Amino acid sequence: MGRDEHRNPRGRNRLAQTPKNLKSDGIDVEFSEAVADEEDKQAQERANRADMRVKNQDH
Repeated sequence: MGRDEHRNPRGRNRLAQTPKNLKSDGIDVEFSEAVADEEDKQAQERANRADMRVKNQDH
């Protein structure tokens, strides 16, 4: 919460919380094994290992 948020008399925040340049366009990108190169496969494996580490920490 910024300092200037207290100055609005009605208590409404007129500015968006997320800047427009950081908002997602809502488009999902599919991963295709057929067009994946070695770097894509390595990145996917790293992501899977990271997911497993997070799941193991919860228990």
